[in-house]
Amino acid sequence: MKGTNEMTLSFSARSENEAFARIAVAAFVSQLDPTMDELNDLKTAVSEAVTNAIIHGYNSDDSQEVTIKASIEGDTVSIIISDQGSGIEDVDLARQPLFTSKPEMERSGMGFTIMENFMDRFDVSSEPGSGTSVAMMKRIESKKALYN
Repeated sequence: MKGTNEMTLSFSARSENEAFARIAVAAFVSQLDPTMDELNDLKTAVSEAVTNAIIHGYNSDDSQEVTIKASIEGDTVSIIISDQGSGIEDVDLARQPLFTSKPEMERSGMGFTIMENFMDRFDVSSEPGSGTSVAMMKRIESKKALYN
């Protein structure tokens, strides 16, 4: 495999599109032949990021769009999930386990923690009033032997 393979996907910020996002990323990453555990980690992280964009970024305004950009280089997949929503006032606080800005919705406050634990690298950048981007990276172990 040479060079970088990329995809960009934009979709309406509707909760029912969270499953679509998971499946689309899983299909894109399948060319690396990930294990079920690796695939489940990726799908869970994507699900959390998309759900955050819809619920927190857009306050469930389905007229808005969530964008996923994914790339594969060698044995590594990089994913950026972004919205142009309300942004996050304090990213460090938002990354704390159990913190949620929507306790009335029975949100667990574990989304960022889950993403961070399931991915090799995880970063959040946000500007209040301008949106949020979640960047994640995971090396697919099953392909290591092909690149060593």
